[in-house]
Amino acid sequence: MCFGVRDAIALALETAQSQPLTILGDLVHNETVLAHLRAADIALERDPERIRTHTVMITAHGAADRQVDALRQRGHAVLEATCPLVHAAHRVLQDLVRSGYHPVVIGLRDHVEVRGLTGDLQEFDVVITAGEVEQLRERPRFGVVAQTTQPIQRVWLLADLIRQRFPESEVRVIDTVCRPTKLRQWSAENLSGRCDVVIVVGGAHSNNTRELAETCRHQGTRVHQVQNANEIRPDWIRGAQTVGLTAGTSTPDAVIEAVERRLRELAGNEKPAFEPAAALASEPGLGR
Repeated sequence: MCFGVRDAIALALETAQSQPLTILGDLVHNETVLAHLRAADIALERDPERIRTHTVMITAHGAADRQVDALRQRGHAVLEATCPLVHAAHRVLQDLVRSGYHPVVIGLRDHVEVRGLTGDLQEFDVVITAGEVEQLRERPRFGVVAQTTQPIQRVWLLADLIRQRFPESEVRVIDTVCRPTKLRQWSAENLSGRCDVVIVVGGAHSNNTRELAETCRHQGTRVHQVQNANEIRPDWIRGAQTVGLTAGTSTPDAVIEAVERRLRELAGNEKPAFEPAAALASEPGLGR
């Protein structure tokens, strides 16, 4: 679990001990974490009009200033849990706009982080495919940033396509992909090259978890994405020599450890086909 997610969870739990708390949206895209928050009597609400507590927390994905201002105008005390690296992406994008660049965000248009990045802008574009780059209008200057959980290779590819499409325009690209995401992507690519099967642990709606799974699939490795140990099927690793394990940035350590224990149990049951290299590959220090 990355530091931004860990700090946001800790802040929510600490606050809820002294006062009622509502989180606007999902604090992180991980159902295990959300269930833990609900168990601590923390409300999760997507509709600002239905919030009944005085204190409201902004998720780790961040929010537009106008959304925060609207909450305060409703009389709420706003508690910021936005990841510092998302805050940095907001500042970079705002600086580009102030400098006269047309903003382009590489990311998922409907993702909460992207909505927060673009929510204060009058004009912007969001792209995630080469086809969407083809639909951009020509501008004298493009300022390009990325959703913090996008694969860095995709960011550079799309940025290069923008340069090729508009050779007369100035295209300034600032890397806003967070380091924990990069480390997990690089680790997953290396890991999948050494394994027959890779298990990716994370929330079903977690973008960075899905991207990890895609990175491993691109290496030709069999990949299975799970939210917890109960979802693992024994036939997934039958006959495998080496099984890899990696996880999204919002996955609790306890969930990863439970998955690892389950995989080791299954490896023990598959000794005839698994014994020669019954090692569970992981990347120390990277949340596996």
